[in-house]
Parts: sequence; C-alpha cells; structure tokens
Amino acid sequence: MPDPQTHDRTDLTEPNASNHYEVSKTDLPLSCPMPGMYLWNSHPKVYLPIHKTGEETCPYCGAHYTLRDFDPNDEELRRYARREG
Repeated sequence: MPDPQTHDRTDLTEPNASNHYEVSKTDLPLSCPMPGMYLWNSHPKVYLPIHKTGEETCPYCGAHYTLRDFDPNDEELRRYARREG
C-alpha cells in the first residue's frame, strides 16, 4: 500500500532502484537510502564511510556507491575521517 504522505510526490526517487550510484562530495556524509529517496519502504538509514576508499557498498541492500573525483589526499575528505576517531 502506498504511503499517503508521499505516494503522489514526483520529486522523490525510489530507494534501491539501482545497483550503482555515483555521488559527489556534496552528498557527504553519505547515507543509504540517500536524501530524496522514499524512506517508508526501504531499510534503516545507514551511514557509509565512502570518504576512505572512494567506494562503498550498503550492507542492507547491496547498492554500490562511487565517489566521483575521489582523491585520498583531499583535505576535505580527511576532515570526515577525523570526525570518526
């Protein structure tokens, strides 16, 4: 049954509709499902540490994410790593 709150919204993307998503630094911190996806019929939100390797796979749905223009020496990405430890 469709969610009465979101069934007629055209600005939302179906979660887990694709197996691969290319994301940018503006999408960080990265979560699956991502903002802008329907949440009512998906798995719990999980944050993925894509800033470490430039690639990450969601443990719930298997969606694979690739960080566009990944540079392991990028100072902006290093700031995300500092927040973890």
